[in-house]
Amino acid sequence: MTFSDVVEVVKSLSTDEKREIQFLLQQYIREERRDEMYANFKATQVEQQKGELKFSSNIKELQQLILE
Repeated sequence: MTFSDVVEVVKSLSTDEKREIQFLLQQYIREERRDEMYANFKATQVEQQKGELKFSSNIKELQQLILE
């Protein structure tokens, strides 16, 4: 089934069914974002343990770190 097929099927649903799909999609997106944030957190923990993280309160130094 292609994306266009899915869109057409959704268009044919009742308003209540569309709202339910909207709710489910919001939940799925929220869960995916939560999983992504957790993966980033775990990766950052590994970097910290290896001593690879750099911290600074100096704006110019932070800008340079971003560019690296």
